[in-house]
Amino acid sequence: MTETRKDVIRETDAEAVRLAKTLIRSARFGAVAVIEPGTGAPLASRVGVATDIDGAPLILVSMLSAHTGALVADPRCSLLLGEPGKGDPLAHPRISLICRALRLERGSAVHARAERRYLNRNPKAKLYAGLGDFSIFRLEPERASLNGGFGKAYLLDRADLITGGPIVEELAVGEQSALDHMNADHGDALCVYARHFGRAEGDGWIVTGFDADGMDLVSADATCRVFFPRPLGAARELRSVLVEMAKTGRAAASHSSES
Repeated sequence: MTETRKDVIRETDAEAVRLAKTLIRSARFGAVAVIEPGTGAPLASRVGVATDIDGAPLILVSMLSAHTGALVADPRCSLLLGEPGKGDPLAHPRISLICRALRLERGSAVHARAERRYLNRNPKAKLYAGLGDFSIFRLEPERASLNGGFGKAYLLDRADLITGGPIVEELAVGEQSALDHMNADHGDALCVYARHFGRAEGDGWIVTGFDADGMDLVSADATCRVFFPRPLGAARELRSVLVEMAKTGRAAASHSSES
């Protein structure tokens, strides 16, 4: 009697999608795998990573690098994200994105937005981002394989990872001014978001990006993904949601200190 093999892939649910987005939005680096021209052999390399406002990964790479030439020759690639942490590295969540790389044209609006978001996340890259041999590639996800730890495997498609609709462009228009305002005048609120909603420790948190689902915070080399209580339906909702979250976080902190 032949025993039916148990399907190891779990049904994708909201928790899996949230974990996938957390891994992508939190990443500062990853391993990109490309197809080597001429041989067809796989070639993997570490790259710095940020995300566009809709969730697509962004990489800034030198045209002199072997993996960049491979992307130009064949845009098919994959991107592995997820830090191992302490203990068994295979017990920590990671995600592999199957993508097609799109080289962004310098001077275009989409390039300006991508560069702004990439440098907000990776400010040290300002030293070389403007050099002529560096280009930004947007990695368009087609599907993904998520491993949330032992026995937690999921398959996701593009719709699970990418935000669409007018909200993307609406947020992009005023995003930088909102970031500058929060970082200059509301550092205390940013710490509340990181500690209460992101369960992060430490001080000195700044916000590097807003999107329809939430915000990305950094403090030195630490990153923190914070989701809004509900996705934004329009850019004008951002301020009220931030105010609401600050009140909630401060009330929780006050209650805890009184207990």
